[in-house]
Amino acid sequence: MTHIIHRSQIVAEARSWIGTPYRHQASLKGIGCDCLGLIRGVWREVVGREPEAPPPYSPDWAEASGRETLADAALRHLVPVPCDAARVGDIVLFRWRETLPAKHAAILTAPDMMLHAHDGAAVAEVALTPWWRRRLAFAFSFPGVTD
Repeated sequence: MTHIIHRSQIVAEARSWIGTPYRHQASLKGIGCDCLGLIRGVWREVVGREPEAPPPYSPDWAEASGRETLADAALRHLVPVPCDAARVGDIVLFRWRETLPAKHAAILTAPDMMLHAHDGAAVAEVALTPWWRRRLAFAFSFPGVTD
C-alpha cells in the first residue's frame, strides 16, 4: 500500500516548527533544529521513520568536501523535480555561490514563500525573494505526494 501525502499536510507540519530555535544537527520540534533537521522532522511526521541517519557534519561541511552531499542524499529518498516546477510542499536546496555545493534546505509553503532554519534565528516562514531564487540549485518532492 502506497502512503499518500497531501501537500497541505507537509505545509501544516512545517509551519508547526515555526519558532523552533536553531541548533546545529538537531531535529526536535520546539527544542532545536537546523535546516536539515527541519526536513527530517517533517519527514518523520508525514512519511514515517527516517530512511537513514545523517552522519555528523560541521557547519562548513559542503565547502570542505566539495561534493553535493545534501543533494545526493535527497536523490536517495526524494523525487527530483525541475527547480522551475517546484510546488508548495516541495523541498528546495540552495547553494551560497555558483561554485559551491548546495548546503541549505527549505520547504516551499506558497509559490513565493518558504520555511527554513538558519544559524542565529528560529525557524521562520520567509519570502522566496530574487536573492534566494538565484541560489536555487535543486528541488524535490516527498515520496507519495499528491495534491
